[in-house]
Amino acid sequence: MKLLAFTVTMLALCQTPAYSYDDCAKAACAEVKAKISNIESKMRSGYTRAQGERYADKLRVLKARRSKLCR
Repeated sequence: MKLLAFTVTMLALCQTPAYSYDDCAKAACAEVKAKISNIESKMRSGYTRAQGERYADKLRVLKARRSKLCR
């Protein structure tokens, strides 16, 4: 749900003339990097097997998105 809200917000901001494509791409890249950092921080504090699998799945998706957004 948070990702949907973020996506809607980014689309709204990117449609305004005050923001360029580069600004939107940088903001999206920063958001993805922050999410990756947050998950990696949680993983350093310990987790169960089920949590580890969820974290790994989320990281896989976020890192794929980062490779597309952050150039």
